[in-house]
Amino acid sequence: MQHLNTLLLLFCTTFSFAQSETIVIINANVVDGVTDRVLENATLVLSDGKIQSIRTERSPLPAGATVLDLKGRYLMPGLIDAHVHIRTLEEAKRALMSGVTTARSMGVAHFTDVGMRELGKQGVLEAPEMLAAGYHVRHTPDPGFFMDAPHMADLLKPGVHDAEAVRRMAQVMIDHQVDWLKVNATARAGSPDTDPREPYYDEAQLRALVETGARAKVPVAAHAHGDEGGRAAVLAGVRSIEHGTYLSEETLQLMKEKGTYLVPTMAVVTDLTVPTGDYNHPGLNIRGRFMVPRMREMVGKANKIGVKIVAATDTGYGANSTLRLAQEMEELAGAGLSPLQVVQAATSLAAELLYIDNRTGKIAPGMEADILVTERNPLQQLNTIYDPILIINNGKVVLNRLEW
Repeated sequence: MQHLNTLLLLFCTTFSFAQSETIVIINANVVDGVTDRVLENATLVLSDGKIQSIRTERSPLPAGATVLDLKGRYLMPGLIDAHVHIRTLEEAKRALMSGVTTARSMGVAHFTDVGMRELGKQGVLEAPEMLAAGYHVRHTPDPGFFMDAPHMADLLKPGVHDAEAVRRMAQVMIDHQVDWLKVNATARAGSPDTDPREPYYDEAQLRALVETGARAKVPVAAHAHGDEGGRAAVLAGVRSIEHGTYLSEETLQLMKEKGTYLVPTMAVVTDLTVPTGDYNHPGLNIRGRFMVPRMREMVGKANKIGVKIVAATDTGYGANSTLRLAQEMEELAGAGLSPLQVVQAATSLAAELLYIDNRTGKIAPGMEADILVTERNPLQQLNTIYDPILIINNGKVVLNRLEW
């Protein structure tokens, strides 16, 4: 706790978190995150954390405004990473500096994601807006869960297996004011001792979770690599399937019919094959070699069927991690998504999944000023996203390399 307090003090004394003065961005080529049109030589006026206006005609600039000249660089919405495991303030800042202005937490201990969300609302962190999920609902919860909820001690040894146990664990999350519920419908891929195809919960158990969440207006995301667990989750009414490596065409068709989103996290599966990656284990290196082609095949089929596909990293943005959302976007392009679909997957469509598309995920008047500037057109060259030139988060400049 002392370490956390010291870091927070450092963040708060190093940066100014007061809402900045009016910012005017000139000579911008705008990629709005929704269409494949580029609005050239645009001027944007930002104030009170929002985009106030976008225009191409010349007109007087607001008096006293800070002017940022993009000189023809490309402006797009800040990225949305729909599946992260950010645990520390350093990791949150690292995500932000890669261009991620919104992130959905998909499992951390001690409700640190809830804390980050609330600190972010107060404007005292340089971090993406965090949508919190607390702990995974799974057979064997993280031990920290029972420290945070000692009244659940009767489930410590038997685990969370039946529908009533699932409801009880979900209610703890809701009582801690999470935005999402995360459930492991199948076993993990990132553990050498589990088979990711193994189902953990049936449709009735998953439906109990979905119904518990629905009463509090909290949607459910289901980790599911295997088809049986994935199909049960879709039938139960989850909002999104995370990963989906072995989903059948029948299950993908069902997702299309029900409007279930797919968050494949392709790059992290590819990362299994990298000896120095987030998962550094010889057994997982081998697993990755047969999972990667299956994942790419599945995403290609999902795209052709018309399943809505959203970009995410499934990383914690740790000090040694090289996973970034730009890598996931390249993977999606390789699986057959068009350049526009890829950009939407990390911006407007991701916002739609998260129920925040009324305020972020696209460049338009009235939207939050979450902005990423790149040297080249991301619709033509995705890897330009690896190298942000300017990042604005809720109307505040957090990275500025325009003059370098």
